[in-house]
Amino acid sequence: MKTHVAGNNSSLTADQLGIQALAREFARKEVLPLANELDPIGGKIPRELIKKMGEIGFFAIMTPESDGGLGLGALEYILVTEELSRAWMSVGSIIRSSVLPAGLSAAKREALLPRALLGEYIGSFALSEPDTGSDAASITCRAVRDGDGWVINGAKMWCTNADMADYIVLFARTTPPPSSRKRHLGISVFFVEKTAGEFPAGVHATPVRKIGYHGWDTFELVFEDFRVPADALLGVEGEGFYTGMSFLELARVHTAARAVGLATGALEDALEFAQQRLQFGHPIAEFQGLRFKLAKMAAQIEASRQLTYSVARQIDAGQACGPQASAAKYMASEMAERVTSEGLQIHGGSGYTTDFAAQRYWRDARLTKIFEGTSEIQLKIISDSLLGKVGATR
Repeated sequence: MKTHVAGNNSSLTADQLGIQALAREFARKEVLPLANELDPIGGKIPRELIKKMGEIGFFAIMTPESDGGLGLGALEYILVTEELSRAWMSVGSIIRSSVLPAGLSAAKREALLPRALLGEYIGSFALSEPDTGSDAASITCRAVRDGDGWVINGAKMWCTNADMADYIVLFARTTPPPSSRKRHLGISVFFVEKTAGEFPAGVHATPVRKIGYHGWDTFELVFEDFRVPADALLGVEGEGFYTGMSFLELARVHTAARAVGLATGALEDALEFAQQRLQFGHPIAEFQGLRFKLAKMAAQIEASRQLTYSVARQIDAGQACGPQASAAKYMASEMAERVTSEGLQIHGGSGYTTDFAAQRYWRDARLTKIFEGTSEIQLKIISDSLLGKVGATR
């Protein structure tokens, strides 16, 4: 049985502790065995597991009770994320895939929400492009009005689970930017419905050859004269950039929780291995150098965990916390790379094999420093909050 490391949960309510315990038990019994089986061979997350998650309510955490959800907050959302990511970060990620985008008509949302809350209707996100990552305002994928619809041409990158998704949230430029200082204007968002397991005509998909984040495929998508109806447009035409940026506080604290969870999984595995592995007639856990290594890992995880919880509480309180969310994401992702690397080191040569999960945590941790804004972007956001944006007063 996997060693369990308990964080400082004294600030959590009884209900929050119950949700955390439920997610931890589910991750231990349902997710971890699948991760150990499927990650080494690049297998996909089974739909049966997603169904079980939906039945428990993992896709309905932040949806109001009046809409059929659990009516909980960002803190409960990241508690579940953290526990699932202890077992497999990909599963800790998929609960976000059922969040319907803003801008859907009331009738459309009412029709789709029951399925989304059960994990039966999930989406993929298409913002980045082969030549556009952190600078989202520079996207070149175009959507042009044509009769009663839109025609889309261009390429998108890093579209995870696009094949199995029921819809794609697609960002495309509909008008040229008015000036170099307002490049973010003229970008619109489209709701592209599709059949799960297929790509529609006019969409060409190439899987990305990832080193980690297994359990689902990630794609480069090329749109060639791809037509969508007029009502596929979400929100106000030309203001899609604001839509894309509006969810980033929660997205970044979600990534911080994923990083904390997988780092905790790496620590738990390292603790168990250190107590079982014998060298020079003793468990290596008796050697002070290694004991201090484990202690440092635990301390770094707990510091990132408490920062992440604090930012989640700010979100629940309705407070603007962009720099704080960036700080949580930065600290947790940088921590996760260090901690998982140490966990692999403690496993020695065994850690460099797929027979142990140490390498899975290490590979997935490296991604947390890149997606949802690189570590460098987080530092820019934090420094801008301290010093103002460069050139803002020129």
